[in-house]
Amino acid sequence: MTSTNDHNERMAKLTFASVYPHYVTKVEKKGRTREELHQVISWLTGFNEQALEKHISDKITFKHFFQKARLNPNAHLITGMICGYRVEEIENPLTQQIRYLDKLVDELAKGKKMEKILRAE
Repeated sequence: MTSTNDHNERMAKLTFASVYPHYVTKVEKKGRTREELHQVISWLTGFNEQALEKHISDKITFKHFFQKARLNPNAHLITGMICGYRVEEIENPLTQQIRYLDKLVDELAKGKKMEKILRAE
């Protein structure tokens, strides 16, 4: 994906706390739980429940959120379309990481089995 610097910059400046409620709403509408959402976020970022809550209350940007994260070594296995783009083709690393999270939330909301979402061997 080739995106503009403006697009990448806007995504970097978004706060995780501003997007998080939308993730919760999306998965709960489809019968999934906040705990499952946290499991998915934890798998991708390495954040435990306490760290996740702190990042939400501190209103950190996605840029800082992913700087603090320990990205799962299997994150590269996240592929497919999200928001009209192939996740694996996104060139900006931060934008790709944000879209990885979007893709995982989308898969959770669509009812995919947790072991598939977490790219278990």
